Amino acid sequence: MQDGYIKNHFKKVDPTIYTILKDLDLEKWVKRRPKSKFFSSLCSEIISQQLSDKAAGTIHKRFLSLLPDKKVTPDNILNVTDKKLRSAGMSWAKASYLKNIAAKTKNGELNLNALPEMSDGQVTRELTEVKGIGSWTAEMFLIFCLGREDVFSHGDQGLRTAIKKLYKLKSPSPPRIEKIVNKWSPFKSYGCIALWHSIDT
Repeated sequence: MQDGYIKNHFKKVDPTIYTILKDLDLEKWVKRRPKSKFFSSLCSEIISQQLSDKAAGTIHKRFLSLLPDKKVTPDNILNVTDKKLRSAGMSWAKASYLKNIAAKTKNGELNLNALPEMSDGQVTRELTEVKGIGSWTAEMFLIFCLGREDVFSHGDQGLRTAIKKLYKLKSPSPPRIEKIVNKWSPFKSYGCIALWHSIDT
């Protein structure tokens, strides 16, 4: 992965982002995971929807404790009652989403292994056809599972908050945000990493 090339790109097009990225090890962030991790990663993203990292982490640990050998598989999820999933701290809706994704993966309606060969748009369309998977979840899957480098999530509250803070904008409109983000292509995903990192630090 062209760590130096990506950092130089941001140094030229957006020094604000570069000041954050220059000391980060980019290889640990945007990379493709093994296909064997796709299903468990997708479930993790479902659990994380609209939650802080801390809350999501707590619920995820409880969720894993409900599964045999803590293995996230369609069968293991389908064998856990909705009530038990709810007891882990997730909403009834998320419990039903996990069951739905597990069922569709098991019956082949959702073929996660085919996604790496698709374009970003095709992956998003394929995933968002499944109830419980919205644009945000699909975008997180693109970045953190498929290692796609040119993805920005306009629906991510953390990214919007970071943009307001870094660029000193009170209430940036979508076109204003788009103008900032478009400069980052073809490496928008790394811009997202920088924004999230700016909040964490």
